[in-house]
Amino acid sequence: MTTFAFENRIWEQDETLSREQLSKLQLERLKQTLEQVANVPFYKKVLAENKLSPDSIKSLDDLRRIPFTNKEDLRQHYPLGFMAVPREQISRIHGSSGTTGKPTFVAYTVGDRERWANLCARFLVAGGLRSNHLVHIAFGFGLFTGGFGLHFGVEKVGAGILPAAAGNTPRQIMLLQDLAAEVLICTPSYSLQIAEVARAQGIDPAQLPLKFGHFGGEPWTEDMRLEIERELGIMAFNNYGLSEVIGPGVSGECVARCGMHIQEDHFIVECINPDTLEPVQQGEQGELVFTSLTKEAMPVLRYRTRDIATLDYSPCPCGRTGVRMSRVVGRTDDMLIIRGVNVFPSQVEEALLRVEGTAPHYLIEVDRPGTLDEVKVHVEIRPQDFSDKMSQMQALRDRIDREIHSVTGIRMKVELVEPQSLERSFGKAQRVIDHRNDK
Repeated sequence: MTTFAFENRIWEQDETLSREQLSKLQLERLKQTLEQVANVPFYKKVLAENKLSPDSIKSLDDLRRIPFTNKEDLRQHYPLGFMAVPREQISRIHGSSGTTGKPTFVAYTVGDRERWANLCARFLVAGGLRSNHLVHIAFGFGLFTGGFGLHFGVEKVGAGILPAAAGNTPRQIMLLQDLAAEVLICTPSYSLQIAEVARAQGIDPAQLPLKFGHFGGEPWTEDMRLEIERELGIMAFNNYGLSEVIGPGVSGECVARCGMHIQEDHFIVECINPDTLEPVQQGEQGELVFTSLTKEAMPVLRYRTRDIATLDYSPCPCGRTGVRMSRVVGRTDDMLIIRGVNVFPSQVEEALLRVEGTAPHYLIEVDRPGTLDEVKVHVEIRPQDFSDKMSQMQALRDRIDREIHSVTGIRMKVELVEPQSLERSFGKAQRVIDHRNDK
């Protein structure tokens, strides 16, 4: 991988507030948010039942007196029952996919859009973006918050944008070659698909003009980061967000790449045990919970994300003071319980990327034909490593089996499949099919 020396640049001085200043600002904005959500029937009822008001919140510790909000609450108030402003103040509506077939909608005022763009500008600049760059965005531009959120964040910085959208990978490669964008924005899995298709066309993906990329929209491992950097010859930066809170811009990496800085002047973050709902110790894995502090259209209080990560309050060499979150290792609703063992798809990915010869494309199938769970992992082989010699394929299968067992603690049946045989996605990659849910 080619390394690039980026000057550490901070977009706004509010990113460097002291903990004392941050706490004071958070308390002030939390009280304002409680006033704002008094217009939302759901929160009006919750606050009344718990005898809560802006005046009753004396410190940030009082936040724990507020009940959690979850996605089911939003679904029960479909489509826009959580709006805190009159409809005529809505500037834009986005949505996230839902299991019911209907999206969870989120609304933005003009002020929300401005703050959103600014939050995205923060992590983009932290990860090397400058006004002289051209940015190739390969996210879908639709209800999904990623495409538009990053688009307007890049515009805020003043950089050029190529809104390539998702899909038609050969065309993406042509645009990257001909227009020489330095920055790629998409899901991490799609960046590897770009590299894969480029190689199939006889193009070395590391020779594309790209220098670095900002990736999000799905969980990915550190091993996948190394794979992306090796394939594309870039530096890869992680960012995090979710539409219910605001979209991308909740947190992002700086050049130190030792965790994603949460924008604590706009969000209060908690990390809880998803079973006991109590706070976990610093550095311990838990579920992230966010309270928005500056959203006008649809503020949320103590929103349970289902995302599992850790928090780090130690100083960062970049000078930003926002607590850093680790990459998301999985979701509580994506976690598989296999014969009593908790397994995240990201653990399987970590194991596969340790084995030379495997491609970063896989599918986990879970079934229960009898009384015990059975797991099969379909793993693509790199074209150069695919062989018709049974002994070579068996040796590779055995190495994968050992790594998966080492990481997850359980045995899974490994099925090697031909290159390009697993379905590709332009958005979030589907990694799991659980047939137990069909029975």
